[in-house]
Amino acid sequence: MTALTLSTAAAPGLRADAIVIGVAKGAQGPVVAPGAEAVDKAYDGKLAGVLETLGASGAEGELTKLPAPAGFKAPLVVAVGLGAQPADKDGEDGEDGGYDAEALRKAAGVAARALAGSKKAAFALPVDGPGDLGAIGEGILLGAYSFDTYKGNTQDAGNGKAKNGKAPLAEATLLGGKPRDAAHKGALARAVAVCEELNRARDLVNTPPNDLTPAAFAGIAQAAAKEHGIKVQVLDDKALVKGGYGGILGVGGGSAATPRLVKLSYTHPKAEKHLAFVGKGITYDSGGISLKPAGHNETMKCDMSGAAAVFAAVVAAARLGLPVNVTGWLALAENMPSGSAVRPGDVLRMYSGKTVEVLNTDAEGRLVLADALWAASQENPDAIVDVATLTGAMMLALGSRTFGVMANDDAFRSAVHEAAEEVGEPAWPMPLPEHLRKGMDSSVADIANMGERMGGGLVAGLFLREFVGEGITWAHLDIAGPAFNEGGPFGYTPKGGTGSAVRTLVRLAELTAAGDLG
Repeated sequence: MTALTLSTAAAPGLRADAIVIGVAKGAQGPVVAPGAEAVDKAYDGKLAGVLETLGASGAEGELTKLPAPAGFKAPLVVAVGLGAQPADKDGEDGEDGGYDAEALRKAAGVAARALAGSKKAAFALPVDGPGDLGAIGEGILLGAYSFDTYKGNTQDAGNGKAKNGKAPLAEATLLGGKPRDAAHKGALARAVAVCEELNRARDLVNTPPNDLTPAAFAGIAQAAAKEHGIKVQVLDDKALVKGGYGGILGVGGGSAATPRLVKLSYTHPKAEKHLAFVGKGITYDSGGISLKPAGHNETMKCDMSGAAAVFAAVVAAARLGLPVNVTGWLALAENMPSGSAVRPGDVLRMYSGKTVEVLNTDAEGRLVLADALWAASQENPDAIVDVATLTGAMMLALGSRTFGVMANDDAFRSAVHEAAEEVGEPAWPMPLPEHLRKGMDSSVADIANMGERMGGGLVAGLFLREFVGEGITWAHLDIAGPAFNEGGPFGYTPKGGTGSAVRTLVRLAELTAAGDLG
């Protein structure tokens, strides 16, 4: 991963392959953002005009390269768009207003990706405190991400260059950051811990299902837990049978790759609160007997994105030493059709004791989550948050970049939504309409796994609510849209696995540790 350093050095004398500056979209044209004063001075104060001549406007995601001015040790200046220039205190365009953290994060990500193959770049973006440094650091680390594990020999031992493309940016120096300032160093250290784990989640999502079976995922979790002092428990298929986990066993029964339930427990001696995170971990989803049609199963390796997010968040909380207890539950199974697969019409007895009539085997995520939610409830945590690529209906409602937030408590739903927006993960609060519950009534079981077609994402949330212990605050994140990017990269988001919800979960843990989440 890209190495991050802080420096108070002036841009002209810094040895690097490129100097990255910000340019905003002002009312009269592009505006050079704070942080690049020395660069602008070297262009005789006319850098904005030069950029405009080259077609730059300052729009978000826009990138313009130009030769560095005389006297610079770096040969290249990279101007990246920050979007609209913040308004000053009088409401006019100006520099009194700070740049939004997400704008800085996106700009840094665009630049880092564009500088693949470079050894070192200096980022002279606007910095107004440690929060901005953290956002820029996150953008660099997430934007420089690449997944080349399966592209032959990814590294040439002779020069360190990826054989099938350019190696990620090796080093980034953040100008304006003070190397000896505790807050500045802390912001960068947090960015490294969170982004390393988020990128690990991306790796898991991108790994093909022939390699990432439930057992393999559990093994990776065990290794990480040992490294970071996290207690881990893995229930294999025999233990699941003994424990009565009918939902996980039913979904995983059709595959030769047997299911697992992984429990990761991070504890802190000063913790006063306990959070439980539950992740859907369908390592491949064929739909089972209710087989998905062609064109709908090629990316179904991503159906374990929720479990990947939970895994990454628990490890990140441990690395950050947060004074809060965090338990992660990974419900891992492969949903395949075979002679032993669950059938439409079957009735499963869940870990909670409730029976579920399976009307559609492709509504399997809610079945594995139901068992894990009930298991999490037995420890009576202060709150439970589950994460899942659960429904196509949520994608129809919110698109491919926004996840839905449902909860059994309006205040908690708002808090989760605010935390997501704070860290730059687009989310939207969704209701749990009581009238939709009746559609899941079954004549042969306590509940069916399907209900009304319209509002399917909300129906799934209502189903999950049935398996949350009484009196426990709970939220459900349906990340079906943003978990896997099938289009081109944008901002700091790559093609493929995105690591959606990791930063939201980490932020929830931080807020809980600080006593700011109820």
